[in-house]
Amino acid sequence: MNSCTILLRNMMEHPEYSQRQWAEETGMSLGKVNQCIKHWEEEGYLEKQEGKGEKRNLTEKGKAFLQEHKVDAALILAAGFGSRFVPLTYECPKGLLEVFGERMIERQIKQLHEVGIKDITIVVGYLKEKFDYLVDAYGVKLLYNPEYSTKNTIGTLYHARKAVEGKNFYILSSDNWMRENMYHSIEPLSWYAASYMEGETKEWVLDCGKDGQIKRVEVGGEDAYCMYGPVFLKKEFFSALRPFIEEYYHRPGTEDFYWEDVLRLELKHLPPIYRNEQKDGQIYEFENLEELRLFDEKYNDHSGSEAMELISSVFRIPERDIVKLRCLKAGMTNKSFLFSIHEESENKDYAGKDFICRIPGVGTGKLINRREEEEIYSIVKDLEITEELLYFNPENGYKISRYYEEARNADFSKQEERRACMKLLLKLHEGKKEVNHAFSLGEKIQYYEDICLEGGGEIPYQDYGKIKEGMKRMLQFTEGTNPPLCLCHIDAVQDNFIFTKEGVKMIDWEYAGMADPLLDIAMGAIYSYMDFEEAKQFLKDYLQVAKAEGKEKPLILSRRTEADLEKLLIAYMGLSGLLWSLWCAYKMRKGQEFGEYSLKMLRYFKDAKKILGI
Repeated sequence: MNSCTILLRNMMEHPEYSQRQWAEETGMSLGKVNQCIKHWEEEGYLEKQEGKGEKRNLTEKGKAFLQEHKVDAALILAAGFGSRFVPLTYECPKGLLEVFGERMIERQIKQLHEVGIKDITIVVGYLKEKFDYLVDAYGVKLLYNPEYSTKNTIGTLYHARKAVEGKNFYILSSDNWMRENMYHSIEPLSWYAASYMEGETKEWVLDCGKDGQIKRVEVGGEDAYCMYGPVFLKKEFFSALRPFIEEYYHRPGTEDFYWEDVLRLELKHLPPIYRNEQKDGQIYEFENLEELRLFDEKYNDHSGSEAMELISSVFRIPERDIVKLRCLKAGMTNKSFLFSIHEESENKDYAGKDFICRIPGVGTGKLINRREEEEIYSIVKDLEITEELLYFNPENGYKISRYYEEARNADFSKQEERRACMKLLLKLHEGKKEVNHAFSLGEKIQYYEDICLEGGGEIPYQDYGKIKEGMKRMLQFTEGTNPPLCLCHIDAVQDNFIFTKEGVKMIDWEYAGMADPLLDIAMGAIYSYMDFEEAKQFLKDYLQVAKAEGKEKPLILSRRTEADLEKLLIAYMGLSGLLWSLWCAYKMRKGQEFGEYSLKMLRYFKDAKKILGI
């Protein structure tokens, strides 16, 4: 960066220093310090202190010059989930995790306050309420990013653009930890913090000129300075960057962009920005819990996570033996993560093995009866069609199960895989297992409607009166057929069938109960977005599997013909679509979004109504 300007700032901050101290502070040679001091004296920015030898004072001209470069504000990015820190981030945003007893985001706020920066905006999204205390504690402002779960940091900067327009400001990540305070009240140049990475790296490598100006940014490289930590942008720089942020934000296919992607791609069209070299050990970006454990020993056995404490108790191991934590794609009902037991754990029965921990999602207590789910696992155990269960808590729905190496989900677009799954479903339907609870479409639809309306809520469909009338008539049709009942999975989506080395398994039995076996076919069809003709072929696959297994008259055909089943299948698909659209409406009240899923589910109902002439 411009070393002479940095020196001038340093002389303002530490007028008591000697030239040698200024040289050490700025990393400049003593000769360069002398050269810069002479330059600023000639420009009228510095004057000698009488009788003080080498001491210098800033003149009014020098002070005015530095004030032009005053830092106005800071923007802290804190909207994301932090998937690499599961399960801790299921309960606490990453930036609010403590390092040596101090929350990472608080440490940064305090460092900003130390240099007089009080205009601080924190962009929040995931678990946004957790950050509210910072408003009262530090006088910060919170700005909500409604797209935190669908767009990367390009969305964050887009939503915050008005808050920083016309300001010289820092950009910080809430989950960074700075050993020393690297912020200043004066910043003469735009910069990006840079750390030197030895060997091969996947970080963003900086190609700079001799003066430190960033000329090009490449993803990955070796033995180079990389983007790592805070950023400072002059107002002129952001005014030039903002149109590009807006352009890329609206461009299809940029949802996963970091804001730095825009910087990298449009660097030649922007004012100069420099690398701000930092010494080793100054900036930390913790990638996962295991990195944090190496830094702060508290996390070895006392992470504060309810899920970690549970695993530790179930396997009778210290938390440090829970390793290789990684997030699974969050389901629509629950959150799950993978973990391993350390190969050298004292619990030899499980050492080196992998497992899945399921954490119930928000609001699921009203949607799922966990005691009934526990009963299902017990009832079907001897059929050997489920995953291996190690722990189940009927009070809160926490579950730990075995992870099957090289397992994969079924693909219903492939007929051979559909039929393999139908064979398992047939085994369940013909297994003569009974429980005391039923899955009634009519009762479930009414229940979901009721909880949507609780506390002054509403159903988000303008024509719900007509929908409800059609639903009643469709239910009269299905219930009037006197369908056979057996234990059904209900959630027979292709993702709930896994292919393992030990055969196909069915997982996630939360909605299982006594119902018409045809309902499982209908549910599997709509989850895969099959149209009605594809669903009929799906039913044929089931019937052909039954015949191949020697079931000429399977339960599903009891008192019904195949033609009857096809008409009923359409009705079940419609009612199931309505059911899950109401389920989505309730979950949306709890802050979850499902994109177009709810609309597609509702469309199944309306299209079925037309086909059936209701």
